[in-house]
Amino acid sequence: MVGNSAVAELRSNRLTLVGAIIVGILGFVAIVGPTVVPYDPTAQDLSNRLQPPSLAHPLGTDQLGRDVTTRLVYGTRVSLGIAIAVTTIRVVIGTIVGLVAGYAGGWVDELFMRLVDIQLAFPGLVLALVVAGILGPSLRNVMIALAIVGWTTYARVVRGSVLSRKKRRYVDAARLFGTPRRRLFKRHLLPGVINPVIVIATLNLGTVVLATAGLSFIGLGAQPPTPEWGTMLAGGREYVRSAWWIVNAPGVAIMLTVLGFNLLGDGLRDILDPKQQARVEEV
Repeated sequence: MVGNSAVAELRSNRLTLVGAIIVGILGFVAIVGPTVVPYDPTAQDLSNRLQPPSLAHPLGTDQLGRDVTTRLVYGTRVSLGIAIAVTTIRVVIGTIVGLVAGYAGGWVDELFMRLVDIQLAFPGLVLALVVAGILGPSLRNVMIALAIVGWTTYARVVRGSVLSRKKRRYVDAARLFGTPRRRLFKRHLLPGVINPVIVIATLNLGTVVLATAGLSFIGLGAQPPTPEWGTMLAGGREYVRSAWWIVNAPGVAIMLTVLGFNLLGDGLRDILDPKQQARVEEV
């Protein structure tokens, strides 16, 4: 876990600090923003459509006269909420599979790892697109699709850590003394997987935001008038030249979000698990 020395190291790394600040600002906007913005994110005002940035509308209005700033703020809550939910599901499924496979070994380990290999044989985003297309266009189905295709990284990392730790003498001693399996997992195996899982989860948050926006952009995710960044991009793509602010605002928001989580994740990897070399999927 992160101690005082880790916090000090986090502060001394400028890029990591920048990532932490970006993530902190995004979290603040997602929590507080919707209570502060003065407009309804779905209310249409055709008399003010395609208005450029001004004091009344800092990021202008879209093709239906909706305030882009308001929709961007509400979209922050939607995008981060989905990213956190999807990543949590991935962590839970992957950690359980990795713990069971690594500890049980034998045919159980072989079965789980072959399932992981089969899923990794398909590009993550393509598989998510297929699943979302079968389930139908909605944010809930996008969450299910992204959660289904992203747990394998956690499973492999957790399994490797468990295989390494369960061979140590103190684990053998705990088993010989009749330590209950639940306590064995909690005290001796889980502590070794927490740090790499935190690192992968932090990096995954940004990629999930990007994947969600991509699936919404092609019509498989959030549906209008939901204020979601991918939907905002899709709605404003016809006005790139005449009303650049409609697509630039959510585009910059996605870029900063991915950048923030990547910088923070890289810093946490150096602090929590310098030897971690696992590659994180792009979905």
